[in-house]
Amino acid sequence: MTTQPAHLTAQPTRRPHKHRRAPAPGFATRLLIAQSLVLAAGAVTTWLVASAVAPSIFYEHLRRAGIAPLPDEMTHVEDAFASALLISLAVAVAAAATMALAVTWYFSRRMQRAIGAVADAGAEIAAGRYAAPVPRAGLGREFEQLTTSLSQLADRLDNTEITRRRMLADLAHEMRTPLATLDAHLEAIEDGVRVVDGPTLTVLQDSSRRLGRLAQDISVVSQAQEGNLEIQPEPVEVEGLLHAAVNAAADSYRGKGVTLLDTTAVQAAVQVDPHRMGQVLGNLLDNALRHTPSGGTVTLTADIRHPWVEINVHDTGEGIAAEHLPHIFERFYRADASRATARAGSGIGLTIAQALVEAQGGRIAAHSDGPGTGATFTIRLPAR
Repeated sequence: MTTQPAHLTAQPTRRPHKHRRAPAPGFATRLLIAQSLVLAAGAVTTWLVASAVAPSIFYEHLRRAGIAPLPDEMTHVEDAFASALLISLAVAVAAAATMALAVTWYFSRRMQRAIGAVADAGAEIAAGRYAAPVPRAGLGREFEQLTTSLSQLADRLDNTEITRRRMLADLAHEMRTPLATLDAHLEAIEDGVRVVDGPTLTVLQDSSRRLGRLAQDISVVSQAQEGNLEIQPEPVEVEGLLHAAVNAAADSYRGKGVTLLDTTAVQAAVQVDPHRMGQVLGNLLDNALRHTPSGGTVTLTADIRHPWVEINVHDTGEGIAAEHLPHIFERFYRADASRATARAGSGIGLTIAQALVEAQGGRIAAHSDGPGTGATFTIRLPAR
């Protein structure tokens, strides 16, 4: 029988012992301990001060009263004074400590319940349940501000989440058509049904541009609605703002045969971001062009209606039915879905215009007397 060397003998595997940390005491316990320490320090301080000061005051009163006790009597007097001082201080400190600890216990329990409820609401929000109510703590102005801020944070997160979900749903819906077009043409080229000629490249490029424009527009409107869009306002003359928009859109209007008029003669300034407002006017003019047939007219006007500067974009196009007006600024809403593809818009130009105007303290509205009567889009901006 062979014997293995001691160093080769199998040893049982030792698992490292995991020390579980004891749970930290809660807020109420910590507050009670802190109050107890304060009371203990106060009691010791009281005893030391009384022991140092009280005898000298006592003897001073005896001297003023002309009392000079004998040595045996003096010992008895000192013992009686010390006993009375000790008993009275002990009773007073015990009563004060009991009342203080009772009040501290009640207040700490109340604070623990209030803070615990707010913490539970915060945990619900952190878990993605943004509709969880945040209870009022009832512990003063600072805690009210905390609960209010937490509620506002939950609302903002909820709005952001809704925006994200809608954006994804909208993107999935709107990307379907250009992607289907790209896929069909690429498959046709692969099968030899189509050749890579001018018309085919035009279709592919249009679909690609539409996807790019869609991605850019959805990003802008999401940032604007969430309040994360960078706005750099500065004093801008309304007349120059409208002239610049007309010059940018002139070629497109000329190509379609639609007359674009700028009748602005208002000397007024507004505090806006000129780039963003140019984007707003560009979207409105593009929308008017798509809905106005050749030979029609689109007119820009501006008026001062204190305290607003009012900008109007009026077209002589198709008009808008009354049932569609409340929804005209919704993302991807089209009053005539059958012609959406032909117009090749991203579907959120008006939504972007509304978000950008409101981000700069303004308002935008649409008006139409019905189909065939044209439409008017009105922007109101605070006059500078």
